[in-house]
Amino acid sequence: MMSAEVAVVGLGYVGLPLARRACEAGMETVGHDIGADVVDGLGRGRSHIGDVTDEDVGAMLAAGFRASTDPGILTGARTVVICVPTGLTATGTPDLEPLRAAVRTVARYLEPGTLVCVESTSHPGTTEEIVRPLLEAYGLRVGEDFHLAYSPERIDPGNTGFTFRTTPKIVSGCTTLCAKYAEVFYEQLVDTVVVATGTREAEMAKLLENAYRYVNIALVDEAAVYCDRVGIDIWDVLRCAGTKPFGFSAFRPGPGVGGHCIPVDPRYLMTRAAEQGFTFRTLRAAREVLDSMPEHVAGRVRDLLHAAGRNPAGARVTLFGVTYKADVSDTRESPAYPVARALRALGARVAYHDPYVERFEVDGEPVPRHRTERDALAGSDLAVLLQEHTGYRSADWDGAGCQVLDTRGTAEGRRVTRL
Repeated sequence: MMSAEVAVVGLGYVGLPLARRACEAGMETVGHDIGADVVDGLGRGRSHIGDVTDEDVGAMLAAGFRASTDPGILTGARTVVICVPTGLTATGTPDLEPLRAAVRTVARYLEPGTLVCVESTSHPGTTEEIVRPLLEAYGLRVGEDFHLAYSPERIDPGNTGFTFRTTPKIVSGCTTLCAKYAEVFYEQLVDTVVVATGTREAEMAKLLENAYRYVNIALVDEAAVYCDRVGIDIWDVLRCAGTKPFGFSAFRPGPGVGGHCIPVDPRYLMTRAAEQGFTFRTLRAAREVLDSMPEHVAGRVRDLLHAAGRNPAGARVTLFGVTYKADVSDTRESPAYPVARALRALGARVAYHDPYVERFEVDGEPVPRHRTERDALAGSDLAVLLQEHTGYRSADWDGAGCQVLDTRGTAEGRRVTRL
């Protein structure tokens, strides 16, 4: 069997779209993942990622794509791209163990002339200080025997306006030649390649992109809390401010932040900076605000129930939309988790409705699911709109027999109260 041109390590939200694009570009592509269910599903033509359809997987298989739990599939690959998750531990600290494990695996099969590119998000210095030593442990040297690059992923699940191909790709290398190899590789996959000065600059660029969103979401969330306290309509404030054609970028308040980037990446930056004796005060303040939003939502629920003469203890509260983003099935770091915890602490009986999520558990305890919007509204004392799924735009909030707390500013009706 011929060696592949491209081997993707980690076939999740980042790796699978990359593998699909490589197949589309006519590259002989293989994938390695430690999840047997993932590999088995792909082999049967089934996708586990919302942005990659079963038809896409079928086309990949027809183009020769192979996936395996056996790392031997990496043997002879000319380019290896590492796309494993870099999330947080149970205590909220950066978890680089999946990346280290993946790099050790790649190192065992590394051959002269190979380009190794890391796409997993991490703190500045990761490529040089963690990845490079692990790869060189078997005797080959970066810049002499093989090439090492870093190219931060920019996958945005559910975004059809900017695809893998049309989103500019930042690339960098441990040496000038390493960067050039990465540039040539990605030019076959994307329309625009941006070459960074070095790997640290590329790593920092990724963190800054999401830290920017993190801080601005926190700002508008805190403004929403203030406006609620003093009787100002934050949604009208945002409508008016958004008419300015310069100097203002619109962000909207919500119940918190979720996903694989925004709530995670700033933690990597803050942790690394603290190790180097630097405090990111802006990020620390933003984290305090964002971490407090689920409690704020629960407080609004409590106040609305009290105003209606209902005791929060025993009240039936349904969460509408438990994913971290609209129209996707991904619940990673979703604010629905802390909101549910806060409501349970009030004694509320929490249920949920979400067309994209079959099962939702909080701290190991399943949350009851309503199958239809009508049943969810009829069976609730109060509904909380947490996520603005497209299907909810036609929901009959006005005809609901319960109050509605809208945390997204998209619902209309006399029973609706906005965050």
